[in-house]
Amino acid sequence: MPRGGKKGHKGRGKQFSNPEEIDRQMKAQREAEANAGIEKDSSEESEEESSSDEESDSKRRSGVEGLIEIENPNRVSQKSKKVAEVDVTAPRELSRREREEIEKQKSKERYMKLHLEGKTDQAKADLARLAIIKKQREDAAKKRDDLRKEKDSEEAKGKR
Repeated sequence: MPRGGKKGHKGRGKQFSNPEEIDRQMKAQREAEANAGIEKDSSEESEEESSSDEESDSKRRSGVEGLIEIENPNRVSQKSKKVAEVDVTAPRELSRREREEIEKQKSKERYMKLHLEGKTDQAKADLARLAIIKKQREDAAKKRDDLRKEKDSEEAKGKR
């Protein structure tokens, strides 16, 4: 037995709905829909002066929305725009992520430009390191030349 003392549901028998029950539920649902349609038609005939706003609200709200009134001041209702109202030439506002990405790219380009000019701290450090390495290589080349000259002079003396 598992620690919690509860058994899993996998070993239980399965419950199936019988076809008669399903048929009964389907008939009840069809009758409810038909009654709702009849009541709607009769209410429309009696109330011809109902405003178009109320009709559009009832059409838009479906499911739970029709039952619950929302009083949220932060809720923004999405209004569909007509094609004539859409202004294609207007500049599109960038999202925060897009703005940050563009700023990051611009700052990187600015840094690389300064780096190539040798004005950043890292560039100065790199140039100093390069100068030290060049100096070391020049000294090593001089030593090799001196050693080579000494060997040549010793060989020349040894041949005489």
